Amino acid sequence: MKTFNIQSPDQAILEQLVHKVNNKTKPKGSLGILEDIAIKIGVIQQTLSPKLSKPTIAVFAADHGIAEEGVVNPNPQEVTWQMVYNFLSGGAGINVFTKQHNIALKVIDSGVKYDFKNLLGLIDEKIDLGTKNYLHQPAMTKAQCETCIEKGAAIATSIYSEGSNIIGFGEMGIGNTSSASLLMSKLLGMPIEDCVGMGAGLNSEGVVKKKQVLRAVIEKHSSVSSTEDILQTFGGFEIAMIAGAMLQAAELKMGLLIDGFIITSALLVASKLNPQVIDYCVFAHTSGEPGHQKLLDYFKAKPLLNLGLRLGEGTGAAIAFPLVQSAVNLINELASFDSASVSNKGNE
Repeated sequence: MKTFNIQSPDQAILEQLVHKVNNKTKPKGSLGILEDIAIKIGVIQQTLSPKLSKPTIAVFAADHGIAEEGVVNPNPQEVTWQMVYNFLSGGAGINVFTKQHNIALKVIDSGVKYDFKNLLGLIDEKIDLGTKNYLHQPAMTKAQCETCIEKGAAIATSIYSEGSNIIGFGEMGIGNTSSASLLMSKLLGMPIEDCVGMGAGLNSEGVVKKKQVLRAVIEKHSSVSSTEDILQTFGGFEIAMIAGAMLQAAELKMGLLIDGFIITSALLVASKLNPQVIDYCVFAHTSGEPGHQKLLDYFKAKPLLNLGLRLGEGTGAAIAFPLVQSAVNLINELASFDSASVSNKGNE
């Protein structure tokens, strides 16, 4: 599997960034997490005057074999390809928010069970027509898993080459909360029942059945242990590709905007492959999926928003992006006590 050379940002500049933020005309710490984000972006970019260039959200779409069971997901599998058309026609939630906040949007076919026939605007990186049903066999082959990581890395490099220094991630794939739950359970050693939620809208009875099916999956593949094998067995093409994109973006020293449950499960995979990826992450929000809060706790994350979102698509990252902009603006534009001739006695 492709390896990544991710260097943790040099912390030597941290003290200067903290001093600069604390010397702004405000009580120390009064802008809360925005101050933390301003400092983090400055550390990532190794500058006292950070800037955000060509923000981009990449939405990866793929289908999951487990959807064939008709138990873990309330919506039919064809919704995946239908939503890809919706993304490209500008009608989805992610389109609304990326347009509003001037964020570039890339849509990638990682493995949708549909022939798009060279659809204009769609980035075709299809691995296969969906993964296999992991209730019966591993989701993908080792070669497919490795190819996903490589293709994701190439996409991040392409976005970086267009001048972007901050990237968010979105996903679309009926059944992918099941994959995220399985990855979380295996990688963190948690009972699968603690990782499963309603996904796209299961009722309480449906959640019980979902847990039963995924418990059977865990038991069937109980001997799987390495990160690579866990991803190959339980992952989705889109999740694996996102993990590769995250790792490459971190190697390129880009800021990473982390969305909801599925995206954070991809980050979990990426962090097990290379822990330094976390140094480049800004967590956008806490989703309504119960497993997401547990993942955020694992990462000791301080998300910017908690709006009960569970749409996916990268919508939480898009909605949170203006707050990252505000953080960068405060460090660059807010007057200092010296420049504004304001007494700094209370901040000393």
